[in-house]
Amino acid sequence: MPHHDHFKKALRQDKKRNLRNRIAKSRLRTIIKKVRTAEDKDAAQAAFKVAVPVIDSTARKGIIKKTTAARTKSRLHKFVASMA
Repeated sequence: MPHHDHFKKALRQDKKRNLRNRIAKSRLRTIIKKVRTAEDKDAAQAAFKVAVPVIDSTARKGIIKKTTAARTKSRLHKFVASMA
């Protein structure tokens, strides 16, 4: 247990940040899953259009790296394009 007030505050802040990051990552995974499990190409394209801004904002907030966001978008785009 921390002995000083500023360490206690840091723990409180870490808990808040951890929760916020967990929520954002969960949202990101859910959005990506919707693209991957879409029934047809039109549904996948619509889900992809929703997914791109979410991926970008997650990267902007520093929750995922910029290169991870770019790679994810690229792979999703390739997946949607390959659907028949």
